[in-house]
Amino acid sequence: MTLFSILYYILALFLYLIFLPFLFFKSKKLKYKEAIPARFFLKNNKKFKHHSIWFHSCSMGETKALKVIIDKLKQEVNLSVVTNTGYEEAKKITSNSRYLPYEIFLPFWITKQKALVVMEAELWYMLFLCAKSKDMKTFLINARISDKSYKSYKRFSWFYKKIFSNIDKIFAQSKIDKERLEELGASNIEVIGNIKLAQLPKISKEYEKPKTFVLTAASTHEKEEELILQSYNQELGKLIFVPRHPERFAKVDCILKEFSKKNKLTYHKFSQKQNFDSDIVLVDKMGELVNIFAISDAVILGGSFENIGGHNPVEVAYFGCTLISGEHIFNQKALFEAINDFYIVKSGDLKETLDNVKRLNKSSLQQIGDISAILKELHEL
Repeated sequence: MTLFSILYYILALFLYLIFLPFLFFKSKKLKYKEAIPARFFLKNNKKFKHHSIWFHSCSMGETKALKVIIDKLKQEVNLSVVTNTGYEEAKKITSNSRYLPYEIFLPFWITKQKALVVMEAELWYMLFLCAKSKDMKTFLINARISDKSYKSYKRFSWFYKKIFSNIDKIFAQSKIDKERLEELGASNIEVIGNIKLAQLPKISKEYEKPKTFVLTAASTHEKEEELILQSYNQELGKLIFVPRHPERFAKVDCILKEFSKKNKLTYHKFSQKQNFDSDIVLVDKMGELVNIFAISDAVILGGSFENIGGHNPVEVAYFGCTLISGEHIFNQKALFEAINDFYIVKSGDLKETLDNVKRLNKSSLQQIGDISAILKELHEL
C-alpha cells in the first residue's frame, strides 16, 4: 500500500468512529434498517463466495440497467449495491447480492473475482484499489460527469486521478463525458452511449385504458403534488399520481383526498381498487409505474420541479406519451438527449402547458445504447 492509501484509510476510519452514534440512530429508521447495518456493521453481509464477475451499482435504476448485460452473459455473477431499493432490485437478478460495505471494511471483505464492473459514478477509492490489489480486471461502465458535478470533480481532480489509475477500461455515455473524464486523469475510454437505453421497458400487468384522457404525475417528490394539483384542469381527464418514495404514500393520500373533496372529484387508492374509475387515483404500490405509462396519454415527470435532478424519461418516451418535465434534470441530461419531443417547463408555466397538453407532440426514443463492447470485454476474461 502507498502512503496515500494508508492516510486515506486512517481518515476513513476516523470519520467512521465520529459518525457511529449517527449511524446507530439512522439504522433504527425503517428506510435504513437493512442498508446501514449491512454496510456499516456487516450484519448479514458476508463476503462473496462465488468466483465470478462482480458488478456494482448504486440504486434501483442503475441496477435495472445492469440486468440486460448480466442476462446476456448467461453465467452466475456477484452484485453489490448501496441503497435498499437497489438491493431489492439486485435480489431479482441474482441470489449473490450484497450491500457494498463502507470502505474501511473492503480490504478484508473483498474476495478475488474475475473482474469488477462498476456502474456510472460509484468512484470509491478503496473499492478499485482493493480490486486491483487482488489482480482483478476493473471496468467503469455508463460513466458520466454531469454538468452540476463537473466543477466539484475538477476541484478534486488530483484525487480522482488516483482512482482512475486503478481502472483498466471505461465505457462512457458521450463524447463530452469522455473529454471530462480525460481531464480528470482517466484513460482507455470508449464512448458507447447510455446503456440504460439498451433495456427497453416491459409491462408486468396490462390494464384497460380509460376512455378519457389520462395524465400521470410520475415519481413525484415533496411539494410537486401540490404544484400539479394547482395546475390541473379538471376537464382534462383523469389524473394518476405515482409518488417516488413509498414512505410518502400516506402524506400524498391526505393531499389528494382533501383536494378531491374540496373540488367534488372522485378519488381512490390503487391498493384498495386496482382500476382507474375515479377522477384522481393514487398508485400506492411499487412496480406499477411502467404499467401506468402504457395507458397514459401524457406524463409529468417528477423530481424536476424541485432541485432533485429529474428522473429517467426513457420509459415515458417508449410508450409514446407526451412528456412534460421541470427544469431540474441535471442528472438525466444524457437520457433526455436521446429522446424526441419533450417539454421542459417552469413551475409557473405548468398550468398553461396542461391547458394545451392535448395539442403537444408525443415523445419517442431517438437512439438505443450499445452493450456489445462491454460484453466483448467480459467474454474474453
